[in-house]
Amino acid sequence: MIKISETKGGDWLKQTSILSQALPFMQRYAGKNITIKYGGSAMGEDKLSSSFARNIVLLKQVGINPIVIHGGGPRIRKMLDRLKVKSSFVDGLRVTDKETMDIVEMVLSGSINKEIVMEINKEGGMAIGLSGKDALLAKTKKFKKKSAAGEVEKILDLGFVGLPSKINTDFLKWCIKTDFIPVISPIGYGEKFETYNINADTMSGAISASILSERLILLTDVKGVLDKNGNLLTQIKVSEVDKLISNGTISGGMIPKVQTCVEAVKNGVKAAVILDGRLEHSILLEIFTEHGVGTLITN
Repeated sequence: MIKISETKGGDWLKQTSILSQALPFMQRYAGKNITIKYGGSAMGEDKLSSSFARNIVLLKQVGINPIVIHGGGPRIRKMLDRLKVKSSFVDGLRVTDKETMDIVEMVLSGSINKEIVMEINKEGGMAIGLSGKDALLAKTKKFKKKSAAGEVEKILDLGFVGLPSKINTDFLKWCIKTDFIPVISPIGYGEKFETYNINADTMSGAISASILSERLILLTDVKGVLDKNGNLLTQIKVSEVDKLISNGTISGGMIPKVQTCVEAVKNGVKAAVILDGRLEHSILLEIFTEHGVGTLITN
């Protein structure tokens, strides 16, 4: 007869209970697409990187189709400093010239992308590293920002910074059908096949909408959208967003993230989530528990 200590047996029973509770969520999301923007601290710490890779493989193993889009801003800045490339700015925004674009692509597609792919593959997945240039995945238009100078509105030219205008959905569907896990760097191609840098959140929103994802998940370095007392807002309706921006509840860098989520939901994504990537297994907690751990944005 095998004897199990009460402590160890209790732990096993607790783990079994958790797995059992996850079953209805596994059934709900089986065969569905989930687009995940990976960045921030979750990408910079070894323990979190390994945990992220294992979570992605687990999603695939239970029949969910994860699509990963990653950022890499801090690594790009370090490389620009290391190579002594000076950046110019217009109204506080970095201008991406040809030399800078080459470095951005090298860091995102040549380094970070392959690291993420290997982390996932080490855990037993079949990840494939891509950029928006591969298979003409992300056609891009030049990003031009309007800026009010006094009473005159001017257009700011930020160089090789773009917005996705067309996603090769057929290719993504092929990747999913053949059981690959696409890992995509936010690089696109223009009308004349020039290379553009795309904001990773924006790229994630466009890709999630193109394949009608069940969820768009943006990993960040905060719990989600917080109210003015610092408490997490667990759910926001699209119709509430403008008011929350105008009253200052949503502010600063959170505004474009929420706007990305809103656009994705308006374009067919079932729901979007802003999630704390610093929390280990936050993706699993969001998908496989009743209340989740981030801010859910829905119609």
